[in-house]
Amino acid sequence: MPLSILSSSSSPAPVELAAVTTVLDPAERARVDAAGVGVYRALHRESLDDVLRDLRERPIGAVLVSVCRCPERDARKIATMVREFPRVPAVALLSQLEQQTPRTVLALGRSGVRAIVDVRQPTGWRELRTVLAEGRGDDIQRLALARIAADLPGAPDDCQQFFELLFQPRAAATIRALAKALGILPSTLMSRFFRARLPAPKRYLAIARLVRAARLLENPGLSVAGVSNHLDYSSPQSFGRHVRTMVGLTAVEFREHYDGEGMLQRFRAELVLPYVAVLRRFSPLTVTPPGRR
Repeated sequence: MPLSILSSSSSPAPVELAAVTTVLDPAERARVDAAGVGVYRALHRESLDDVLRDLRERPIGAVLVSVCRCPERDARKIATMVREFPRVPAVALLSQLEQQTPRTVLALGRSGVRAIVDVRQPTGWRELRTVLAEGRGDDIQRLALARIAADLPGAPDDCQQFFELLFQPRAAATIRALAKALGILPSTLMSRFFRARLPAPKRYLAIARLVRAARLLENPGLSVAGVSNHLDYSSPQSFGRHVRTMVGLTAVEFREHYDGEGMLQRFRAELVLPYVAVLRRFSPLTVTPPGRR
């Protein structure tokens, strides 16, 4: 696929701000920060080694590198980054033309960078904002909510809110935290699922975490320990026990058997599709009148 200069219209700012790790000239940093207000937060680094460290140690929505900071000798590092973290969009920023710029752009394309945003005109900064908003690493969240919305047309707003909380970046890791986000007591939340004859909310939460884990594990450069840290497990061993309990596999086997979409299909097959009739009228935040189910 050839390298292309992207152009699109601006989009609404998302609620969750993704971290974008960058290698930019000092003059570019302030303008990238200004363009990202309400959409992303930039982590400015000095080298590609720093960027790779970010990718391994924390959730990153995208990588942004300046064309003028990418000499040809760094092409191998960029290729490694793209290969090891295919689910993290890599975007090049073109803010000035220099003698070596055409060769650098070609080298970036050969290294696997598939998007370059030209910010030499004012509209370019809006394009950058849109590209980074649409390319954030929370694509599994958007896919999950789209699939579930199609499964449950007309479901009550608070039912939809429950699923949104399961898949959002930095989602709750415990029922207590999930119930707090919903504004009800944990015991009340569990009781309402029980009365509706639905699986326990703890199971929805546990398998949704594995959907997100499976998507992260699609990045070969991210270790099992790194994924457990990203998803706030207490340790890699705790993550391994969770995987074994939920799907009967080791963490390594889980990585081999499931990608994000495959695990999402399992989530829907176990927890959504068999209960469509109930979920389409289920309101976890509303008291069910006596005699109604």
